[in-house]
Amino acid sequence: MHHGDFPQAVFRDGHGEIIGEASLDSIIEAAGKHKFKVSVYRIDNDKIYFWANMPGAEVLHNDLSTEFTDLQGLINKMVAENLTGVIEVSIGQGEEGGFMFFQDGKIIGGSYSWTESSNLSSERSHDSLIGKTKALGGLCNVRRISQSAQPVPRAPDKAEAEAPLAVLTFLEELLGTFEQVLTSNKKVKTDFDTLLKKKFLEKVDKYPFLDPFAAELTYSNRKLSYAGSASDKELARGLVESIMELAGQMGTMPQLKETLGPWSEKYAREIAGLGISL
Repeated sequence: MHHGDFPQAVFRDGHGEIIGEASLDSIIEAAGKHKFKVSVYRIDNDKIYFWANMPGAEVLHNDLSTEFTDLQGLINKMVAENLTGVIEVSIGQGEEGGFMFFQDGKIIGGSYSWTESSNLSSERSHDSLIGKTKALGGLCNVRRISQSAQPVPRAPDKAEAEAPLAVLTFLEELLGTFEQVLTSNKKVKTDFDTLLKKKFLEKVDKYPFLDPFAAELTYSNRKLSYAGSASDKELARGLVESIMELAGQMGTMPQLKETLGPWSEKYAREIAGLGISL
């Protein structure tokens, strides 16, 4: 056989993973040194691209906790976004789990820890995955297969190129101050990232750019980034409303307002111009 006969190959050992044609030499070498078992599966022609590119799928969403992510809602969103890829679910502390495979927004199969059935499209297993995740909690990862084996970076459109970068520093400092206030309160047991994402989900109907699944706006390690088309005013109002509501719910509003004194003075002009109230 020639290497070119293979659309994809993967080799894994204790030292790491090799993907692509370069892995074939390692596979052949390892096979000559160790005992092994071989399983052969037939793949429909229209599924070859899917399975060949699964090892190199990009991470779209990582470790989404069911504490703020509904699996059925995530599935519906991936269907609506025409996902080609996989949702990986770890249930509870990893005792059980499953995979749901998508091609062009359609569920084409699944693999589940509690069944060895070859019927990858079993609706019963699909429903069990959702039910077990709802009852026991867990983590979800989403990986997407590119529409091209060698994707060309997409140039940002006009709206993205003109994203409101100037307001990000202003809002980044606000979020950082709020995070400091919240994490210093010993009565608050839930981590800041989870609380913020839950609040963002509550505001999605009014401010779609806050949707954690869309990942237009991200806040991590005290850094705020945004890649959408909302105006400065809309972006600021969405974040400020979320912060003030969450501060009130967590009982940290007095401490937050006191701590924001220097920030309010520094950005008095921006606060007035954006028409936001604290």
